[in-house]
Order: sequence, then C-alpha cells, then structure tokens
Amino acid sequence: MGKIRQVTLGDEDAEQEAKRRAEARRQTKASKKSKVEGVGMKGGERTVLVEGTDIKPEFKKLIEEVESGQSPDESKKKAAKKKKAVAKVRSKRYQEVSGMVDKTKLYSLKDAVSLIKQTSLTKFDGTVELHVNLNPLSLGEKTDYRTTVSLPHGTGKEVRVVIADDKIIAEVEAGKINFDVLVAHPQMMPKLAKVARILGPRGLMPNPKTGTVSPDPEKRAKELSSGQVNIKTEPGNPIIHMPVGKISFADSDITENVQAVIDALSGKISKVSLSSTMGPGVKVSF
Repeated sequence: MGKIRQVTLGDEDAEQEAKRRAEARRQTKASKKSKVEGVGMKGGERTVLVEGTDIKPEFKKLIEEVESGQSPDESKKKAAKKKKAVAKVRSKRYQEVSGMVDKTKLYSLKDAVSLIKQTSLTKFDGTVELHVNLNPLSLGEKTDYRTTVSLPHGTGKEVRVVIADDKIIAEVEAGKINFDVLVAHPQMMPKLAKVARILGPRGLMPNPKTGTVSPDPEKRAKELSSGQVNIKTEPGNPIIHMPVGKISFADSDITENVQAVIDALSGKISKVSLSSTMGPGVKVSF
C-alpha cells in the first residue's frame, strides 16, 4: 500500500508556491550546466554556461528570490517599504497655506514678501530664504559662482567675527571656538596651518575665496559684522540658497535685502523665489 498524502484545507496556495520554487531551482540548475557536443569536445562532456540558456520568463523573478534567499513575503515587504519611503504627505496646515500660493504666477517682490509672511508655519521667528537660479550661459565655462553682498538690514542672526592672532590660535588648540567667522592677515596663515584640521571641517578656516584673508583684517571684520555675506552656488549647480532676514523683519527691510542680492547678481539671474522656514515657495518677478 502506497503512502497516504494528507492535505489540509487552505494549504493549497502554499503547496503551489513550494512547487514553483522547486521548479525555479531546477531551472537555475539547468541554466548553469548543460551537455555540449561540438568542436574540440567529446560527446557528453559538460561545460558551465554563463549566458545563453533560455529560462522561462515566469521563473526569472522567482529564481532571483531563490538565489538571494528571500521569501516572497520578504520581497513584497521590501517593495512596500520602498514605496512607503517615497510617498511624502504634507501636513494639513501646509496644504492650507500652500493653497494660498498660485504656482503659475510671478508675484511682485512686495506681494511675495507679504505672502511668505502669511504662509509661515513656524511658531518661532522663521528665516526668510531666497532661492536664485542663475543662467548657466552667463557663467561661461565656470561651474560655480561666488560673490559678496551687503545686506542693508543683515540676516537677523548675530555674526561673531574675530581676527586671528596668537591668542585665538591657542584657544582653538584648547578646543575653545567662540566665533562664527575668522578673519586673518596673509602673514598669519602659516601659523593657522597647525589648527587647520580643527577649523577646516567646521568651515571656519580663513580663505581668500570667501574674503576672510585680507591685508586689512580690521576693515574686513567690520564689513562682515555689519551684514556683508558671501554667496555662492551649489557644487555643480547654478543655484543659490541664502537667508535674507527673519519673518519678524518689516516688509520693507526684507524687500531691500532681496533687492540688494538681485542687484549684485544683475544679468545672471534666470529665476527667483522666496520662502519662509518650512513654508511653500513663492515665485518672484524680478
């Protein structure tokens, strides 16, 4: 008498899946080894095939799962996780204020400043951010662009500027950094070399490109303290992002700061937009 095979109701799907996976293993094995008869080989000799063996399309995906050791459930979970990571749902409040902005419209600078104040989402005093797309043709062969601009009303953030000397270097070596910008005379650069590993990663090392190495460090420090900022494009992209004030600023102060940047970039601008911290962007007619 043969073996009695028991089947539990509800296990049919699992059984079919097991059969499919077994068939996939056979397909994998068959795709890797095959009998080859031809020039230079004796009949019946085997060779490993790298490519060229046909595999049924319905088994290709299953073969990948078998070889990676993943179960169907695991692969489905990973796919679902990927989709979930891509999906980004904005808050109800953001959707409300975003509806106040016409994405197809170019607002005047005055109206744009007023609108970003209305659409500000933060409970704290948010930053007003300016985003500028430069015209690549205006940059020529350059892939980046740097310049400086004096904001009439500053950014709203207190900037601590100090001039490099022996005392400052000793403090840095001791781990004390009580400044946001370090300005140095060219003759101080050799001495600063020994703390470059500390200042460099923090973006505090004086550099001629940022205007923090100057033959007149006192004058340069005063300029930086009074609202002069360095602006530059993103690496490899002709885009500038920079703060131009706080939501608490008067509309006229923000407008004058933005206008100062636009004037400094005259002839190079392609697009301009404004936003508040975490708020929607507003396109500006310049």
